[in-house]
Amino acid sequence: MNITVIGRKCTPRDAFKERAERKLSKIDRFFDTEADAKITVTIEKTMAAVEVTVNSNGLIFRSQERAVDMNDALDACIDSIIRKIRKNKTKVEKKLRAGALDSYAFGEYLDDEEAEYEVVRTKEVPLKPQSVEEAILQMNMLGHQFYMFLDDASGEVNVVYRRADGGYGLLVPTQN
Repeated sequence: MNITVIGRKCTPRDAFKERAERKLSKIDRFFDTEADAKITVTIEKTMAAVEVTVNSNGLIFRSQERAVDMNDALDACIDSIIRKIRKNKTKVEKKLRAGALDSYAFGEYLDDEEAEYEVVRTKEVPLKPQSVEEAILQMNMLGHQFYMFLDDASGEVNVVYRRADGGYGLLVPTQN
């Protein structure tokens, strides 16, 4: 596993980097040697925030935790990623056994008042052909509310999202 440690508003010490490598060796067995792990440490006033992102074969596992000590935040991140890996493994096994997600919930489009919006961030997203089930698993592993993907059946860009009622929605493009 390739490990990168980045410090924002700080410079992580070698002891922290060694501890991070030791902790990541716990999850190294779940991934191949080409997996990339990125650890970002940010110090803010009295708190330390640690974000761990592991990317392997298109699967992304991400966790972010805050604590007074950056080592405690790192431990919490690693524990969270281990839980996400186990949860993903269980869901994949369940999907293979039962054919989960037979139906999809579609959300309604609500027209908001006209307002000026400012784009404050633009992000490029690599699209990988996936099924809707894989996209929902990926969205849940990232902890996001929505996820854009290339549908492997239709070849079009679709979006899955988490609804307020706990279900999932699927946005499919159409031409008028």
